[in-house]
Amino acid sequence: MLSTTLRKLRTPPDAACADRYTLLTTALGGEEAYGLDTPITILQALDICGLDDTLWGLRKCDDNDVEKFTRDLICDYAEHVLSVFEAACPDDMRPREAIEIARKYTTGEATSEELSAARAAAWDAARAAAGTAAGTAAWDAARTAAWAAASAAAGAAAWDAARAAAWAAAGAAERQWQEHRLKEKIKERG
Repeated sequence: MLSTTLRKLRTPPDAACADRYTLLTTALGGEEAYGLDTPITILQALDICGLDDTLWGLRKCDDNDVEKFTRDLICDYAEHVLSVFEAACPDDMRPREAIEIARKYTTGEATSEELSAARAAAWDAARAAAGTAAGTAAWDAARTAAWAAASAAAGAAAWDAARAAAWAAAGAAERQWQEHRLKEKIKERG
């Protein structure tokens, strides 16, 4: 199970912000009672702090496969809003291809060079989409695909991609879907 600890969450240089850390520690009964090194599962964090903080917190997880998990999650988020981009730019397959390459990279079937090229192509598609009638939504959908191909900094990329995907697909409903998908992926891992 993906987990972190209070100690890891407060470790610089990218420590949790004070108010969100306080929210978590209060819900857990305080640092002393809970313990700085007691595991906090991602599901616990999600229930207490919500999606944004949980996605950010992935960078502080103990699991060696957290980057693979996060890249796959970002690909799910990107695929979920890909139709927004494809409606605006039906002949541009670069974001779809970036997602495919990112998934292949995760399983060792694509090289870092292929991943970099796919990321650059998805960013080019995002810039091109910004000039379409669908503008911002298409840009955000393509940008999410680019993040899927770029996500080396696990939590930050997941949070950025989730936000862009949510904007691309009408906010609240997309955020609910993203939270549900995160829970599913965690449960799939066991």
